[in-house]
Amino acid sequence: MSYNIEQRKHRPTSDSQKFWGVMTLYERFEQVVALLLATLIAAIIVIALWNLMRQVFFMLVHGSLNPLDHSVFQSVFGMILTLLIALEFKHSILRVLDRQEHIVKVRTIILIALLALARKFIVLDLGTVDALQLAALGFATLALGAVYWLLRERYDRARAQAERSALGDGHE
Repeated sequence: MSYNIEQRKHRPTSDSQKFWGVMTLYERFEQVVALLLATLIAAIIVIALWNLMRQVFFMLVHGSLNPLDHSVFQSVFGMILTLLIALEFKHSILRVLDRQEHIVKVRTIILIALLALARKFIVLDLGTVDALQLAALGFATLALGAVYWLLRERYDRARAQAERSALGDGHE
């Protein structure tokens, strides 16, 4: 028992805890909101994971888990991708809590949207969707992919420029 108490005493504090005293009121508000959102999303993830495990277990027991059956594949992988989307979203909020970022980045939101579109394509029943809807989903995927690529290129160029500047400053 004393080991756990000692371990807690020497646990490193997060940046939020270290800088709480110097944060503005709004920065504190952001941290509290981000913490509440992360907690809420974590609860949703746990509930969704529990439901996924129950459903897969039920399918295993009843012998209906056939991954080659398109509807089973759609259902199971749709739930898995929903969990991955929620995890990615929670991760972006945790970066705000760790003070690595002040707000959720546009790149992260676009990535989450791309994951959601990938999920949509997996669970899509081609027999019930018309060509126009399919084309719209395809166009949305292409547009989001292009925007993500452009943002990534911009980020990579800015990071390379910062590294060159840092190297130049260190040698002068």
